[in-house]
Amino acid sequence: MIANSPLALEMKLNILWQKKQNMNESLGKLLLRLGYGGLMITHGWPKLSKLIETGKFEFGDPIGVGPTLSLLLTIFAEFLCSILVVIGFKTRIAAIFPAITMVVAAFIVHGDDPFRRKEMAILYLIGFVAIALVGPGDYSLDKRGRKPF
Repeated sequence: MIANSPLALEMKLNILWQKKQNMNESLGKLLLRLGYGGLMITHGWPKLSKLIETGKFEFGDPIGVGPTLSLLLTIFAEFLCSILVVIGFKTRIAAIFPAITMVVAAFIVHGDDPFRRKEMAILYLIGFVAIALVGPGDYSLDKRGRKPF
């Protein structure tokens, strides 16, 4: 009798609604990770490729650690960390490094440039900070042990 009561039906509907909300939230987080991480990889890959091919790469030194270390840190953030974000592994930590790189790009490298020159870096910064705050969602390696894909 109780299983068919209006209260039981309402509880079932609430559970279904919550599952739908969780799925939508995880899909949104997946979209953020794939979009921002995937697009950032396209900035890191050419730097890594040129470094591998030539062994040399002229690169700026915006934070005073030397051009070689600046390049390696940028490749680490834009390529390796972005791959981690895309697959959802150590996502919150991995998203911090591209965000820091975008702070440097927007406010140091392009600090004196007009807004349109720093706009893309600021958009990436916002995206990676959002990913670091909200986490990877259910469709990630971080959550795989707890919930299957």
